[in-house]
This record gives sequence, structure tokens and C-alpha cells, in this order.
Amino acid sequence: FCVFQMDTTQESYLDLFPLDAIVYLTPDSENVLEDIDPSKVYVLGGLVDESIHKNLTLQRAQEQSLQTARLPIREYMVKTTNTKNYHSETLAINQVFDVLSTYYETRSWPTALKAGVSSGKGYVLPDAVK
Repeated sequence: FCVFQMDTTQESYLDLFPLDAIVYLTPDSENVLEDIDPSKVYVLGGLVDESIHKNLTLQRAQEQSLQTARLPIREYMVKTTNTKNYHSETLAINQVFDVLSTYYETRSWPTALKAGVSSGKGYVLPDAVK
């Protein structure tokens, strides 16, 4: 069982941490997050919006000269057949947090992705395909 302490501040992460320590997580990154580095600070690139704005979080990170990464959804999961033919690697902030905290605890991407990626996203673990 993991417990995380969180503090809130009005200060920007750009003012609190060195640029080379920040990894901005965005589904549009070409870089796959393979492991969590305790010396890094991970920013969950999120929007308070109902629609998906492709590349917006990636563009923000690039403007700030930050490293980027994405969760390894397509590396560990497969697209499932669904009636809407809907597949999305874009997750809500709480889902990304669930994936990261589960991975940190288990060191298993399949376990972590199963915990945070709902089947409604159109992705499942290969062993879940019928």
C-alpha cells in the first residue's frame, strides 16, 4: 500500500524544479515512458476540457523546452474491436495517476495499465482479447 504526500502551490513547476529534471507526460509524445526515475519530476499534462486537443500538451512542453514521454499503452495493450471503432490513449488525470502509482508499486506495466485504462478507451491487455 503506497501513500503519497502532495503539496499544492501557486508557483509554477518551472520555478520549482530544474528543467532537466522535469518530464511532461503527454499522449502525443514520441518517447515511451519505460520506467519511473525517482530523480525526475513528472508533470501530468492535462486539460480541463471535454474535447481532445491533439498535440496541445506536447506543444506546451516543447515551448518550455521540457522532456516529454507517454504511457506505454500501445506497447503493452492491443486495440479491441468495439462498435464505435473508438481507440484513445488520452486518459484523465486520475487515470494517469492510477497507472503511475500502480506501476511504482508493482513495477508491472500490464498491471498498471489494467488499473488505469478503462476498456472504454478501446485498449485491453492481450490476454483479455477473446
